Amino acid sequence: MTILEISKLSKGYGEGHARTEVLADIDLKVAEGEFIAIVGYSGTGKTTLISLLAGLIEADSGGVIYKGREIDGPGPERGVVFQSYSLMPWLTVFGNVMLAVDSVFGKLPKAERVAIAEDYIAMVGLAHARDRRPAELSGGMRQRVAVARALAMRPEVLLLDEPLSALDALTRAKLQDEFAAICEKEKKTIVLITNDVDEAILLADRIVPLLPGRPATLGREFAVPFARPRDRSELNHDDAFIALRAEVTAYLMEAGAARGGEEAAVLRLPELRPAGRAEQGEVRQADERFLQFSELRKVYPTPKGPLTVVDGFELTMRKGEFVTLIGHSGCGKSTVLSMAAGLNPISGGAVVLDGTHVTKAGPDRAVVFQAPSLMPWLTAYENVALGVDQVHPGATREERRDIAEHYLGRVGLADSMHKRASELSNGMRQRVGIARAFALSPKLLLLDEPFGMLDSLTRWELQDVLMDVWARSAVTAICVTHDVDEAILLADRVVMMSNGPNARIGNIMEVDLPRPRSRKALISHPDYYAYREELLEFLEAYEGGANPDAAQLAAITERRAVRIARQKDARLAAAE
Repeated sequence: MTILEISKLSKGYGEGHARTEVLADIDLKVAEGEFIAIVGYSGTGKTTLISLLAGLIEADSGGVIYKGREIDGPGPERGVVFQSYSLMPWLTVFGNVMLAVDSVFGKLPKAERVAIAEDYIAMVGLAHARDRRPAELSGGMRQRVAVARALAMRPEVLLLDEPLSALDALTRAKLQDEFAAICEKEKKTIVLITNDVDEAILLADRIVPLLPGRPATLGREFAVPFARPRDRSELNHDDAFIALRAEVTAYLMEAGAARGGEEAAVLRLPELRPAGRAEQGEVRQADERFLQFSELRKVYPTPKGPLTVVDGFELTMRKGEFVTLIGHSGCGKSTVLSMAAGLNPISGGAVVLDGTHVTKAGPDRAVVFQAPSLMPWLTAYENVALGVDQVHPGATREERRDIAEHYLGRVGLADSMHKRASELSNGMRQRVGIARAFALSPKLLLLDEPFGMLDSLTRWELQDVLMDVWARSAVTAICVTHDVDEAILLADRVVMMSNGPNARIGNIMEVDLPRPRSRKALISHPDYYAYREELLEFLEAYEGGANPDAAQLAAITERRAVRIARQKDARLAAAE
C-alpha cells in the first residue's frame, strides 16, 4: 500500500531573471513500511524536497499526497530530523524530548508522557545522559537526541535530512549501525536524504538518485536486495554488495561529471627553485629516508599533570611517498601532522625533513586544513598568488602568474579564479586551498582531513582532483583522515594509530594497488575490499578505547593477505 506519493512536484525560488528552478516533475511512490534513500550532490535540492514532504514549504506545482490526501502543512504523522540538531540549549535531553511529546500527546496523563520520553531516550542510548544539556554532549549524542525527539512523536513517516553528515566518518558509521537497529525495531516508513552511498545501502530498501541540474530530477532507481539486519563487515565480503556499490557510485560520478566541469588551463610551468633552497652546499637525505619521525612525543600540561598524547611515533618515508594516518578520535593524528608542519612544539624525539630538523613552520611544508582559511575579500587567484609571491620573490610577474594559473586550472577553477573566495562553494574553496599548497612547490604536503567538511560526493570529486595533481608533482605527502576509502585511495601506506593518550603506530598497511588511481577504478579492483576489510577490522579492534595485542593485529593483516591470495588464484583459474 502506498502511504506517501510525490506527484509532478516542482519548486523554484526568486522572481524574473533572479529565479532559480530547483526541482522539476518529481514523481515517487513510497510503500508503507518502506525505507527510501534519496542520494545526491550538495545543492541539488535535497533539503528542499524533504521540506516539501514535511509541509514546511509549498510547491509551485504538483503536490505530496499522504494516505490519499494532499498535505497542506506540517503534521505529527510526519516526523523530521534535520542535519542541524536544533535543540533548546537551556533544556536537558529529557526536556528537549518532552517538548515534542507534550506537543503531540498533551491530553495524555503526565506519567504516560514521561514514560514515552524515557522510552525513546533509552532507545537511542542516552539514558545515562538524561539530565545533561546539549552543550555537555558530543555531536553524535546531540543527533541521538534529535532522533529520539522525532521518534517520540510516534510518526507514521520519518523524514531524515542528512542526519549524520555533520559527524566524523567513524562516529557516523557507529550511528548508522545504531540507527539501522532502531529503524528495524520501529518498523516505520522512512525517507532518508543522504550523500553517502554506503549509508544508503546499509539502511534502505531502495536508492533513488537526485540528479544535479537546474532544475534537479530523479534518476534511475536501485533496489537493495540484502536481508535485514545488515552487518557492515559481512557486506564487505558480499559480491552483490560490491557490485551494487560500484554500480551506484559509477552512476552518481557520471551524473556529477555531466554537470560540466572547467577545463584545466594548459600552461607551461616555469622552471623555478623556491627561495631559500640553495643548489650548492645543501645537506640532503637519501631518498629512502627523505622524512623521518624519530621517537616523536607530544606532552601537554594539564591541571592533573602532564598528558602524553603521542608517545614514540616512529616512521621513515621515502621521497615522493603518500602516507595516510587513520585512527579513532583523540589518537594524535593531527598532533603528529602539526609537529611535522612546525606549528606545534615537539616534546621529545625529532622530525627530520631532507636532512634538516623541523623546529618551526616554513614554506618547504604546505598544509591544507579542513577549512582552507582563505582571505574572503581576495579572489581565488589572489589567494594562491600570495603564497607564490612569498616562495618565488625573484621570479618575474609573468612566471608567478603562470604558476598560480596552472594549479588553479589543474583543480578545475580555470573559469572561476577571479571570483572572490566569499563567492565560492565549500568545495571550490577547498580546491583553492589545494592549488595554493601545490603552488608553493613544497618538499612536504600535509593534509589534515582536507575534505572532512564536504559531503561524500563532493569529496569523491576532490579526492580525484588531489590524486591527479599529486601524480604530476609526486610531492611527499601525509594525509590525516577518518575515511577508510579515502585512506586507501590516496596512500602508498596507511599508518594506523593506536588509541590515545600515549598513542603510537598500531599497524602499517602497504597498499599494493596500481596508480594512477581514481575512486571509480579503485572500487572495481578485485583486491580493494581486502584492504578495506583490514582497515575496518583494525578500527573495530581499537573501538571503545580497546588495546589489542600484537597477535590480534597480525591476524587482521594475515586475513587480508589470505583473501588477496585467494582472489588471485581465482583470477588465474578463470583465465586458464
